[in-house]
Amino acid sequence: MITSPHNEKLKLVRRMHERRHREREGLFVAEGEDLIAAGAGAGAEPVVLLRSGEDVEAELLAAVSSLGSGTRVLGVYRQRWSEPGGALSVYLHAVGDPGNVGAAIRSAHALADGPVMLGPGCADPYSPKAVRASMGSIFARPPARGRLAELPGRKLALDPHAELALADVEAEPPLVVTAGAEREGVPEEALAEADLRARIPMRAGGPDSLNVAMAVTVALYELRNRMARHG
Repeated sequence: MITSPHNEKLKLVRRMHERRHREREGLFVAEGEDLIAAGAGAGAEPVVLLRSGEDVEAELLAAVSSLGSGTRVLGVYRQRWSEPGGALSVYLHAVGDPGNVGAAIRSAHALADGPVMLGPGCADPYSPKAVRASMGSIFARPPARGRLAELPGRKLALDPHAELALADVEAEPPLVVTAGAEREGVPEEALAEADLRARIPMRAGGPDSLNVAMAVTVALYELRNRMARHG
């Protein structure tokens, strides 16, 4: 059992709190029984697995945890990246909130057959907050990296100011749902590469926009169902 805070495995976990170390070493941390089980279900083998009271003293594991309440188990895993593609996929541009990135990865796993591609300015999908928000989908459907122009198929930009409503979009695959941060939206350079723009209509008196992960979820649900109905 690990009894020293200077143990190399604990040092590794502490390094994983910083993006530069995650990127340099190609590793990340997942905490909690549910995420560890999701990793096992996706065939991901941990580089390090630490269980409180079994592999390491509980106080030492709590000290390196990113959770305020500590954790009973955590694992260090190798980062994995998908190839872009699929009949329905997502491209995120400058989405800086890791919770939104992780939630979008979860929604794409549930509703699309392609991954989430991360463009410039996006939060690290392997940060602790993004990994938790993915609820394990980071293992089963890892994100992709690249440029919007590299993706095959039509690019549909979610734009609250567009004249075309999402329900009126011809859902012919392959289709890439393009989204940006809620406040800034999809920037002009990404809009210029889009084949069409569409808005998610809001009810009168409601908010003007949706958080990006929610908007992506609504769009994927609508487009997936329309693709299924039209074969």
